[in-house]
Amino acid sequence: MPARARRSDARDNHALLLAAAKEVFAEDGPDAPLDRVARRAGIGNATMYRHFPSRRELVIAVYASDVASLTGNARLDAADPGAELFAWLAAFVEHVRDKRDLALSLTTPAGDHETLFAQWHATVNETAAALVDRAKEAGAVAADTDALDLLLLATGIALSGASDRADRLLDLVRRGVSSTGGP
Repeated sequence: MPARARRSDARDNHALLLAAAKEVFAEDGPDAPLDRVARRAGIGNATMYRHFPSRRELVIAVYASDVASLTGNARLDAADPGAELFAWLAAFVEHVRDKRDLALSLTTPAGDHETLFAQWHATVNETAAALVDRAKEAGAVAADTDALDLLLLATGIALSGASDRADRLLDLVRRGVSSTGGP
């Protein structure tokens, strides 16, 4: 088989494994049996281990993909920067709430999780800062609104266990940072 076809096939297998792992981990957590991931992807275990030699590498790939999706979905050209900021913060709340166990599974004493988390946090912080700057320019939030403050508040909402109140709580935050002082 030509090298180009193998690379394409390998890329396809990688994508299938990543998608399957996202589903399986979402259903059963990061300790789910890896053979379920391979079966869900329609790929043999040996192929899976060639792509991801350890559970940790697969979890890292899934979490990195989730962070990339979260930050990549921020619309920095939105017509309403204030609405986009809070739509993205709602997605951030969902990410923190739904991906927490996945992220925590990486915090082993022997792991390099500090470096990974620093990179992921930097990407999230940069995205939030860009959205806040756009919202400030549009007059949608007060000039002293700080992206890190909003991320910390959103994290608190995500970890509160009150997912049925997340929208209301984010609306309270939005009103609190509104440049007009009201809804």
